[in-house]
Amino acid sequence: MTPPIVRFAPSPTGLIHIGNARTALLNALFARRAGGTFILRFDDTDVERSTRAYADVIETDLAWLGIPPDRSVRQSDRFALYDAAAERLKALGRLYACYETPDELERRRKRQLARGLPPIYDRAALSLTDADKARLEAEGRRPHWRFRLDHRTIAWSDLVRGESHVDCASLSDPVLVRADGTYLYTLPSVVDDIDLGITHVIRGEDHVTNTAVQIQLFEALGGAAPVFAHHNLLTTASGEGLSKRLGHLSLQGLRGAGLESLAVAALAVLVGSAEAVRPVTSLDELAGLIDFAHISRAPARFDEGELLNLNARLVHVMPYADVRDRLALTGVGGGEAFWNVVRTNLTKVSDAAEWWTVVQEPVTPAIEDWALIEQAAGLLPPEPWDASTWKTWTDALRAATGLKGRVLFLPLRLALTGRDHGPELAGLLPLIGPARAKARLAGQTA
Repeated sequence: MTPPIVRFAPSPTGLIHIGNARTALLNALFARRAGGTFILRFDDTDVERSTRAYADVIETDLAWLGIPPDRSVRQSDRFALYDAAAERLKALGRLYACYETPDELERRRKRQLARGLPPIYDRAALSLTDADKARLEAEGRRPHWRFRLDHRTIAWSDLVRGESHVDCASLSDPVLVRADGTYLYTLPSVVDDIDLGITHVIRGEDHVTNTAVQIQLFEALGGAAPVFAHHNLLTTASGEGLSKRLGHLSLQGLRGAGLESLAVAALAVLVGSAEAVRPVTSLDELAGLIDFAHISRAPARFDEGELLNLNARLVHVMPYADVRDRLALTGVGGGEAFWNVVRTNLTKVSDAAEWWTVVQEPVTPAIEDWALIEQAAGLLPPEPWDASTWKTWTDALRAATGLKGRVLFLPLRLALTGRDHGPELAGLLPLIGPARAKARLAGQTA
């Protein structure tokens, strides 16, 4: 198979979110698995709302996910291509001038509905003579331009949805160029796909209704239509659609919250598919799990709780080499011994800082049974301490008191850490060390 060329085409008008990440990852990993090319195309024809700052954040987001593009292009640099395509369509009689105002179109739509007719554009503008157009323009009207559809059924084989078709007679001729001369999404997208040699368009199912129009545009412009794959969309846990206003679900927000990019990627790709959501060790492993035929047709719910759980499962098995530099940046020491002790109690790598504080910084002990703690202090094993010290100590304390299980261990944990939960004390005790342990067992903040 010819290596695929795919594209991710965000508008740099805000922060991209986990739903956008789903599309980006499906494209990038599909290309990676087949030795293809992943293109980042900024759909920035809306020059008033698009900003370089948002584009920069999107590039940072993709790099964080581990899918930097092989090539980047900006639609704002490519207007000459769109202008040439529009002129070609006009010459072919496929792009025609319309002069109706939005109010006139809305009134016409309501009349059609009242008569039981579908509210599609009636092509009245095709009947305008040159004199009619001159008169309208003399009144100050400027035309918008519609693409004249062939009234036939367009069929395609969708990698997700299977055999699909749309009867174009049921559609209005779409506006491709606004009255102010700016382009809507459709024409630049098709022109770019032809020019960049896009072989597969992998995108959300909200674009299904655009597909038949775009296939006709490909044909009119002499290009080969790509293979389409329309995946299901992500919603919030409550079923609400994702949008740029949900800043906490933006990739920037998830990254800032200390979540692992592999956890975000695994959930974004696997949720709403036949594959069980689970941690992955690499993007190559995740790429091997993608099967478009196994993606559900129903919307997939993105659960932040599930993401935290997945993140924790990933952190619990992360080797020290993967976190060493990040721990050092936050002042967490202790090396591999400390990491191996605390990691199974963490949800995020950043949570390790709390347990480094317990080990190295003053802790106020919580002591209720002073008699037990005084007895425990007296039975502390001699130095040096190692992984066997905890068992030696608690075996001696159990023999002396007859206590065991939680009744014995919880008071010791509260005294040593000031907390009622945490990493195994067998590993934590040698890190706390004899001096701090003795002081805390004496009720001192140490």
